Amino acid sequence: MSTPASTPPSPSTPPSDPAGSRGPRGARALGAGLVAGEEADARRARDLRRWKLIALGLLLVAAITYAVTLPFEDHWFWGFVNAGAEASMVGAMADWFAVTALFRHPLGLPIPHTALIPRRKDDLGAGLSEFVSENFLAEDVVRDRLAAARVSERVGTWLSRPEARQRLVDEGSDLLGTALARVTDEHVRLLVEDGLVPRLRDERLAPLLGSMLTEAMRDDLHHGVVDLVLDEMHDWLLANPATVAEVVEERAPWWAPQGVNEMVSSRLHRELVRFVVDVRDTPDHRARRALDSWLAQLATDLGEDTETAAATERLKERLLDQPQVVATAVSVWDALRRALVGSLTDPDGLVRARVLEEVRLLAERLVQDADLRARLDGLAADAVVHVVGRYGHEAVGIISSTIQGWDGREAAQRIELHVGKDLQFIRLNGTVVGGLVGVVIHGLALLLG
Repeated sequence: MSTPASTPPSPSTPPSDPAGSRGPRGARALGAGLVAGEEADARRARDLRRWKLIALGLLLVAAITYAVTLPFEDHWFWGFVNAGAEASMVGAMADWFAVTALFRHPLGLPIPHTALIPRRKDDLGAGLSEFVSENFLAEDVVRDRLAAARVSERVGTWLSRPEARQRLVDEGSDLLGTALARVTDEHVRLLVEDGLVPRLRDERLAPLLGSMLTEAMRDDLHHGVVDLVLDEMHDWLLANPATVAEVVEERAPWWAPQGVNEMVSSRLHRELVRFVVDVRDTPDHRARRALDSWLAQLATDLGEDTETAAATERLKERLLDQPQVVATAVSVWDALRRALVGSLTDPDGLVRARVLEEVRLLAERLVQDADLRARLDGLAADAVVHVVGRYGHEAVGIISSTIQGWDGREAAQRIELHVGKDLQFIRLNGTVVGGLVGVVIHGLALLLG
């Protein structure tokens, strides 16, 4: 009978990673993980040795019982005991051979079809990968598990708790604020110079702008912009009549009387206000129709007219040649970053308050709207299935490649360490069941004899 295996080494030695590369916290976590793994392996090894000794002890009990009762095998009672002990030994030895043959050659003898795991570990890894792929990563299995998990409902229920919402917003704000603070102006400058500007030079913008303008007009997005401009223009005209008067006076003839200039500027101001109000309040105004027609023609020309496209490309090149493009991009980013970081780090800031309110509203919808939950769960299932379908074979390939990288003896030791304790119950059951079968057979022999 093979001796219990000592604690085997790890199947693969992790690459060295000095504490400096991971930081003190990473080094402590790595050390704690290694210690926990070594302790677990030591516990498994102790359990395996104990159950091997129990199985061996039961075999020895059967052997001693057989030897003691052998002279009395013709006695009706001791005959049953002797037959049961003999069958127990046979069952125990047979199961010991079967269990041992998985991991090594029994008694060191090169018996055919033994030491299966060391010899066929690569086939075992490939079969295990195939089993995981077919039974855990199949599309119907993934969808069934996600449907049973009710992800959207659970997220909505969790976010319904104020402390959960607050924790999510706090953690997300701290994480985003830290990430934004680490992006320097130099990073943005290099991104614009080496990434965006060369890509914009190579990309033809006219067709892209034309399609974007077409889609915007199809969705009436430009009407909102027009309304905003008209509102701002109306407010500015009402607040700045003197500016209109100054413009009129600057362009009036020098010999025009001051009173006439004032009358003209006043009338012009009133007409401008009246015109802006008319356009603003009339959705079908001729000025609006003219603007729509001009934008539609511009969208068509950007996509089909070569001269318009060429003019757009020339304008793009002139803009990109300006040295202020990069500086402006960096300045805009810096201002945006400082504003965001300041708002995110302020526990009582408007950004956090707004995000917290939006999360609360989302939680209410997730709890109350079954259709929304069904759509979100469907989208999540589609996304997971897509990822699994594209990258699942690479993920399960880690199993086979890892096992292939193990030494055969090392693989057998590692697997035995994890499942050997349960396999010892096969030996125990073989000893007990073998004895019972021996008693039954002995009884049948007496009846038939």
